[in-house]
Amino acid sequence: MENNRNFFITIALSVLILTLWQVFYMNPKMEQQREQARIEQQRVEAQKKEAQGTNPGAAATPAPTPGAIPTAPGGETVTVESRDQAVAATKRVKIDTPSLEGSINLTGARLDDLKLKHYTETVDKNSPEIQLLNPQALPTGYFAEIGFVGTDKTGAVPSSDTLWSVEGNPTLTPSTPVTLTYTNDKGLTFKRTISVDNDYMFTVSDTVQNSGSAAVSLFNYGRVTRYDKPAVASTYVLHEGLIGVTGTEGLAEYKYAAIEKDKEVKPGKSTDGWLGITDKYWAVTLVPTEKQPFQPRYAYFEDGRHRYQSDFLTDPINIEAGQSATVETEVFAGAKEVAKINAYAQDRHIKRFDLLIDWGWFYFITKPMFWLIDTLYKFFGNFGLAILATTVVVKALFFPLANKSYASMANMKKVQPKMVEIREKYADDKMKQQQAMMELYKTEKINPLAGCWPVALQIPVFFSLYKVLYITIEMRHAPFFGWIHDLAAPDPTSIFNLFGLLPFAAPAFLPHMGAWAVVMGITMFLQMRMNPAPPDPTQAAIFTWMPVIFTFMMGSFPAGLVIYWAWNNTLSILQQGVIMKRQGAKIELWDNLAALFRKKPSPAE
Repeated sequence: MENNRNFFITIALSVLILTLWQVFYMNPKMEQQREQARIEQQRVEAQKKEAQGTNPGAAATPAPTPGAIPTAPGGETVTVESRDQAVAATKRVKIDTPSLEGSINLTGARLDDLKLKHYTETVDKNSPEIQLLNPQALPTGYFAEIGFVGTDKTGAVPSSDTLWSVEGNPTLTPSTPVTLTYTNDKGLTFKRTISVDNDYMFTVSDTVQNSGSAAVSLFNYGRVTRYDKPAVASTYVLHEGLIGVTGTEGLAEYKYAAIEKDKEVKPGKSTDGWLGITDKYWAVTLVPTEKQPFQPRYAYFEDGRHRYQSDFLTDPINIEAGQSATVETEVFAGAKEVAKINAYAQDRHIKRFDLLIDWGWFYFITKPMFWLIDTLYKFFGNFGLAILATTVVVKALFFPLANKSYASMANMKKVQPKMVEIREKYADDKMKQQQAMMELYKTEKINPLAGCWPVALQIPVFFSLYKVLYITIEMRHAPFFGWIHDLAAPDPTSIFNLFGLLPFAAPAFLPHMGAWAVVMGITMFLQMRMNPAPPDPTQAAIFTWMPVIFTFMMGSFPAGLVIYWAWNNTLSILQQGVIMKRQGAKIELWDNLAALFRKKPSPAE
C-alpha cells in the first residue's frame, strides 16, 4: 500500500540511524570513558603508594593570597586504608537526621562524611547506604566547605586547615543546631551556627566579631570539591558534572571532560543563584543567601591530586572596629527528589533550583509526564501500574486524532483494489501513476499520511517517559510485579538462558533481551500484521523484521519503558480493530497470521 511505504521507510531509517549511532558512537564513547576512569583510578593508586614512602603531608594547603579561594587538596594524608579510618582520623560533630547520617569535620568545618538513609546501592535490602560525601583522604574524596580569605590585617581566618571548637551541643539534628567558634590573634572571633532540616538542606551562618582596633576586610568563599568521577559512564540523556545558575547567564553545565579541557570558567558576578556538582540522582550545591555580590567559578585542577571544583568568592566584607557582620550560605547535599527540589526553589526563593534535575529541552512534555505518573502512583501505590494508567490517559487524550487516522487507514484498505488497478494501468509511467493516485485520494477524501500519525504521536511520549524513567530518583529501584524489581533498570531476565530456567547466566557478549522485550516484540508484530503486507519485497522484508530489530534494541532499555511500549501496542491493536470494524474494513490480522504457516507453492506448481 502506498501509505505504508513512507511509513516503513521512515521507521527503517530511524532504526538504522539509532543502531549506527549506538554501535559507532555511544558504545565507543562509553568504552573510552570506562578506560579513562580505569586510568584515573590507577593514577590515584600510584599516588597513594608514592605518598606512603615519601611525605604524607605533601598535599598541604599553601597560604592563600588575598582574594583567592584555597584550591589545593588540603593537609590530610591520602594513605588511609578505609573510609572508617579516614573519618576517625579527625575530630568531628555527628549528624543525625531522618534522611542523613554522618559527621562534620572540625578541621575546616567541612561537610565530608554523609550517607543517605533512604537510599541503598542496589535493590538488595542488605545493600549499603549511598555514601554521598567522603573525606578528602580517600580516592573518592568529595566535600563541601565554607571559609574565609583574609589579608595581612585580618590575620589567620577560617579555611581548610582551621580547627574549630564546639560550643555546647555536639550533635547536629533538625532540632539542635551546632555552634562552632574560632578566634585569631588579630581580635577576630568567628561564630558559626550550622543547622539542618529534615531532608537535605544545611544552613551555615557565620558571624564575625571585630574586637580589634582597626577596620578589616575579608572575603567569604564556598566550594564543592570532588576527586573522582561517577563510577558509571556518562550519557547524552542527562548532565553529570559541574552545574549552576547564577547572574544573567542562567544555567551553566560543564561535564567532567569539558571542564578538564577548559580548566576554568568564570561567569559574570552575581547576587543570587547556586552552583555545585551533580550526579544522576544526587547533588551537592552551594546557595549564597545574603545578596552579597560573588564571583562563581567552575574549575579543574591538575596540581597535586586532580580534582573538580565549583566555588564562589564574595566581594570584600568590611567590618569596622567593635562591629560584626553575618554571612549565610545554604548547602544542599542529598537526593534530587522532585517534590523537595521544587519546594526548596519556592520556599527558599532559590533561583531556578528546579534545573538541578535535568528535564531536558522537552521539559514542557517531560515535567507534565512525571507529574501524571507521580499522581497516579499516589493512587495505585505502584509505579508500574502508574505507567500503564498513564498510557491509557495519553491514549484517551489523543483518541480523536488516532480515531481519524485509523479511519483513514480503513478507507485506504477499501480503495486498495482501485490502487492496484492504477499501478497496473500505469506500470510504465510513474508520473501518471502518481497523478492518478493523488486524484483517487482527493475523490475518496483520503489522507495517505494519516497512518503515520499514531506512530508520530508516540515519539514525544516515548522520549518523555524514557527521560522520566532515566533521570528521576523516584523511579530508581521502583518495583513492578514478578521479576521486575527496578523499573529504571533493564529487565534482568534473558532469552538466551530461557529467562532463568537454564542454570547459567547469559553470555555478556550477547545482546540483552528480557522477557518483557519479547512481549513487546510480539505485540509490535501483531500490530503490524493488522495491515496487509506491502507488495514490494523490500517493504515486506522490513515489515517482517522490524519487530525483531526493535525487540533486540529495546532489551537494554529500562523495563518500565518496555512495559509501556508493550501495553501501548496492545491498546493500539484493540483500538485499531474496533475502528476498522466500524468502518467496514477487513482486519487482516488473522489472514496474515495464517499466511505465515501456509505452505508456499513451489515454482513448478
